Amino acid sequence: MTTAVRPQMAVCPGCVAAPNGAVDDAPTEARLALSLPTIHCQACISTVERGLNAQPGVRSARVNLTLKRALIEADPDMKAADLIPVLEGLGFEAHELDIAALSATETDKAGRELLMRLAVAGFAAMNVMLLSVSVWSGASDATRDLFHWISAAITFPAILFSAQPFFRNAWQALRVKRLNMDVPIVLALVLTLVTSLWETSLSGEHAYFDAALTLTFLLLAGRYLDHRTRAVARSAAEELAALEVPRALRLDDGGEPAEVAVGDLAVGDHILVRPGGRMPVDGQVVEGQSELDRSLLTGETLPVFAEAGSVVSAGEVNLTGPLVIKATAVGKESSLHQLADLVAIAESGRSRYTSLADRAAKLYAPGVHILSALAFLGWYLFTFDMRVALNIAAAVLIITCPCALGLAVPAVTTAASGRLFKRGMLIKDATALERLAEVDTVVFDKTGTLTNGTPQADDFSALSPQDQQLAYALARGSDHPLSVAICNAAEAANVAPAPVTELREIPGFGTEAMHDGTRVRLGRAAWVGAEAGSKTAAFLDRGDGAAQSITFSDSLRPGAAEAVSALLEAGKEVWLISGDTDGAVGDLAQRLGITNWVSSALPQDKSARIMALSEAGQHVLMVGDGLNDTAALAAAHVSISPASALDAARVASDIVLLGQDLSPIAEACSVAQKATRRISENFRIATLYNVIAVPLAVAGLATPFVAALAMSTSSITVSLNALRLR
Repeated sequence: MTTAVRPQMAVCPGCVAAPNGAVDDAPTEARLALSLPTIHCQACISTVERGLNAQPGVRSARVNLTLKRALIEADPDMKAADLIPVLEGLGFEAHELDIAALSATETDKAGRELLMRLAVAGFAAMNVMLLSVSVWSGASDATRDLFHWISAAITFPAILFSAQPFFRNAWQALRVKRLNMDVPIVLALVLTLVTSLWETSLSGEHAYFDAALTLTFLLLAGRYLDHRTRAVARSAAEELAALEVPRALRLDDGGEPAEVAVGDLAVGDHILVRPGGRMPVDGQVVEGQSELDRSLLTGETLPVFAEAGSVVSAGEVNLTGPLVIKATAVGKESSLHQLADLVAIAESGRSRYTSLADRAAKLYAPGVHILSALAFLGWYLFTFDMRVALNIAAAVLIITCPCALGLAVPAVTTAASGRLFKRGMLIKDATALERLAEVDTVVFDKTGTLTNGTPQADDFSALSPQDQQLAYALARGSDHPLSVAICNAAEAANVAPAPVTELREIPGFGTEAMHDGTRVRLGRAAWVGAEAGSKTAAFLDRGDGAAQSITFSDSLRPGAAEAVSALLEAGKEVWLISGDTDGAVGDLAQRLGITNWVSSALPQDKSARIMALSEAGQHVLMVGDGLNDTAALAAAHVSISPASALDAARVASDIVLLGQDLSPIAEACSVAQKATRRISENFRIATLYNVIAVPLAVAGLATPFVAALAMSTSSITVSLNALRLR
């Protein structure tokens, strides 16, 4: 039972079926995916993409930093094995990506390893600090040397284990004659250890093992915070691919169903889809009548009537009656697969966003190397004392070590995320807050996002008591959402059902029964001989030829009106884009004061609208909850999904709204702007620290230990500034 039939869903050009036999043609391109576990900044993305795009046969290559993978479109004879050596030559570890093997377990493993290295560095640093206290307190000669050697015995294995991520990334860069942020870190550690060991072997007063461990601990803390913000971001394309039906019932020449793998289906095959089954391919109904759940592609929860000639898409659910469909697009040509591709491309495009930290660090590594080398050369030529020159070079490297820079963003992100978490918002992506601060346009989905997605009967109370009882009796014979809404309204009003017999549901039309010797019906307008209006409605035929309408509307989610009002007051442009009908979308837009709205939008329409707004220079926040929203969520500058959203939508989004209330969305934009200001302040603090400390180190007024204390002070200052967000 539904209202007036909504317009049939159009088929995107990419999903239009090829002529019979086209599926047997050779593929025109290969799609390859490579895992790149060692990339960690914008420079890595640029290097990989340039290297891949320069290879003959590669048509395009996109790198997703969050997922650490490359998506490549190439000639059909191109294999992943041909490209892995190219990436290894550029200094990056690469593996062919097996989507089925990806899981959160690997991400958790990486997080546990980082946490273990952090714990080892912290524990070793505490022990060496205790030994250093004795030296600072006046221990001398043999006692001091003994404590230095014990410190060395603790420090070397601890550094070798804990600092492996920095050593590994620095080596990958250096062996292909490239610099990254880990190279100065490794040089600082090596110089500090060598200088300390040299001082210890010569019975010197100073050793800097505690400085090396403190440096490692602080850097690992920043790296772990950054890892945690990325850990929950998985690919929405994988979630969509998981919805593809593995097997289907194909009808043979005699009309008998036989179970086959979906990969064996071809254009033109006739397929039986039983009630409750998901469409395995795109096609056209050739036999049967039923209702379809198209929420996968339209986001709307109300079923749509389907009969011979209706177009269906892969992923839709058959609800009430068996259908025989003729396949028009299979495999990679199906709409579900096209949607997964659209999401993957959008995710890769969004990963090109360069964070403030990446932009600030672009010239940092070469500058640090040059400064340290000049300090070493200058002091060696001035004193001809290798020991003094090395000490000063190590002090310069330590004092300029990017601890504060490495903590500037993760510390603020963690503080802001904690504040928003208390308001019911979970930040998933490391750069989400930076992007959210730039938002000037907000696009909302309708059903399940601004509304609850469950219809309620608006005028049930206006019916006569007899009509209420009859409608309740007929509605009890169906699980259709509109029938459920009528039952809820009747039960709330303490209405008793009228006595009926021979109650049955007609798939795709409604329910009918006998009442006082008269056949009565509740269902679609055309079925009961009524004229459909613009609003969602069911019609009650009492057998006298005059059908009575019962209209429905979708209730607003808590805080929806407040969120829209606050965003408009903040000067942001607000859009409503939905797959629902003109009447339903227009009515909701009017209720909320939204002037820009689009109805009957398919997934590709939503994504295209987001891209058009982005190309016009706008920074778009997309708020949606359905699988049909995943491409738009991934294509937007930043995105939010409610916790009630489907898995793929939550995965595709940057922020998850944990509660039902939408009002924190406007606050999140404000907090994001404050967080961005804090990040900028942290960079200014780090810059001021370098302006003051670096000349002292170059002038030889700071030992490596003093440099480590100064570096630690700057890191603590950055962290305390970030905590102001709480």
